[in-house]
Amino acid sequence: MREAGVPDGVMQFVPGDAAAMTKQVFEHPEFASLHFTGSTHVFKNMWKQIAENIDRYKSYPRIVGETGGKNYHLVHSSANMDNAVNGTIRGAFEFQGQKCSACSRLYVPKSMWSEFREKLVAGTESIKMGPITDPTNFMGPVINQAAYDKITGYIEVARSSSDCEIIAGGKYSDKDGYYIRPTIVLTSDPYCKLMKEEIFGPVLTVYVYDDAEFDSIINTISETTPYGLTGAVFAEDRMAAVHASTRLLHTAGNFYINDKCTGAVVGQQPFGGSRASGTNDKPGSPSLLQRF
Repeated sequence: MREAGVPDGVMQFVPGDAAAMTKQVFEHPEFASLHFTGSTHVFKNMWKQIAENIDRYKSYPRIVGETGGKNYHLVHSSANMDNAVNGTIRGAFEFQGQKCSACSRLYVPKSMWSEFREKLVAGTESIKMGPITDPTNFMGPVINQAAYDKITGYIEVARSSSDCEIIAGGKYSDKDGYYIRPTIVLTSDPYCKLMKEEIFGPVLTVYVYDDAEFDSIINTISETTPYGLTGAVFAEDRMAAVHASTRLLHTAGNFYINDKCTGAVVGQQPFGGSRASGTNDKPGSPSLLQRF
């Protein structure tokens, strides 16, 4: 930044207690903008604090947020199966599923499910897990005890639920680190807890729909969760892909056709969602700077 001519002090890294620091910042008359990446819950609380202090400020603050997601893959009966399977495994389990864009919901047509399930489970069970110091490991541990407890809690919800079946993974141990095997849950209820709530871990929930209900499953995807971060449709039928992308317009800020829902690369493609997933101001693009 100095080489580009930015004076000292314009940008500063100030670590500290998050609650105490934001309280002090939000109560200052010179507070002018917030650019936040984190959970939906925290972002909403920040927005409330800013609103409560609006009469203190010399100007209206500019607020940008990129928060949570409950991202999906919709597979059409015309999809290339191997592409959809491999994209889903990577989208769901890279970085242990600890990324806001990770695939957490999967919708597969009944006509494809038998073979799709076989390949999906086999690929997931073959994932090598271990310390990140070994680059041959595809997955490592989740970040901390709190994340471990939250994620395993959802696995146990699935295990005890009459409308859920764990078809891959479901095992975990914190003996040598916070390790959770990549887990796939098959549900008969498209509105079950694991389909609605952000887990932020290596848990993928699958719903199998009747092929003739492609249109209605699009409605289900939109209605299941308040989030709208990323999503993808897999279809070789061009009309099906166009139809799905049009109908799913407001379900994802970053939408993909025949690619995993984690396709965007930070700093290379604009990224961000709307609804409960953020302000959709697209960090990573020049348009973001116009907000400030």
